[in-house]
Amino acid sequence: MMDKNDTRLTPAEARRLEAIKRRYREEARNILEKRVAYYHPLTGGRYTAVTVRDQKSRWGSCSSLGTLSFNYRLIFAPPEILDYVVVHELCHLTHMNHSKDFWNKVASVLPDYKLRRKWLREHGEELCAEAHLEKLGIPLKLS
Repeated sequence: MMDKNDTRLTPAEARRLEAIKRRYREEARNILEKRVAYYHPLTGGRYTAVTVRDQKSRWGSCSSLGTLSFNYRLIFAPPEILDYVVVHELCHLTHMNHSKDFWNKVASVLPDYKLRRKWLREHGEELCAEAHLEKLGIPLKLS
């Protein structure tokens, strides 16, 4: 019998959690592609693809070839935070840096971007499937 404080998952529980995460990644892709399509006319530039991954240290990125990559964990953020990351990466299509022109472009679309950015810095660690399931009252442990 496992100790109550033991958080290790059994192989079956780990497979279940991975299946749940896969489903969230699929949903994140759907949402992020729609948000990119919505904001793209406001930011300009040209993107070639949208990818969604489980990134450990980034919320998003934009390659010089126009690939927009997003962390699937954004699906657990409030919509305005997800939108901030989308706009941020889209603005990199025209400004591949964090210059004043880049931030002015972000501000032209989201005047309150600094508040959104601050929220993400302060709460980003909370954005994970495990915490989301806990908020919903869905246990990770099956026994």
